[in-house]
Amino acid sequence: MPGALEHIWIKRAKRGPMDATVLASLRADRGLVGNANQGGRRQITILEAERWSAHTSALGTTLDPSVRRANLLVRGVTLSNSRGRVLRIGVVRVRIAGETKPCHQMDEVHDGLQAIMRDDWGGGAFAVVLDDGAIAVGDVVAWETDDVSVPL
Repeated sequence: MPGALEHIWIKRAKRGPMDATVLASLRADRGLVGNANQGGRRQITILEAERWSAHTSALGTTLDPSVRRANLLVRGVTLSNSRGRVLRIGVVRVRIAGETKPCHQMDEVHDGLQAIMRDDWGGGAFAVVLDDGAIAVGDVVAWETDDVSVPL
């Protein structure tokens, strides 16, 4: 069963605000148009809604997922151990390049958040963009292939 794209955020500058949007453009080998991070292996960051809910519940709080500073919030797709896999988000494909480890900024949001997110891809994933195209909140999100041996 496929998942869904629940939120999109674009970061204008390093440590800058996360601007919510319902539609965004992606460029192959670059990332989100207008986002501060461009190129390299960390072109886009993705967080699982279910994991975020579990983290905040374990801390006994509710926090808006935008404070995680990821670009995309997805539901119904497990990111754990997905390095090398291709994820389709609407019409665009991204290749998972690695696990996003939470940094000290998470503890600035809430004490203990960094530690609770540290295990088993709890901070989400980062990816390279394979196709130009537009994505929108509500788009279907699904693994392109079950072949986890795709080279990076």
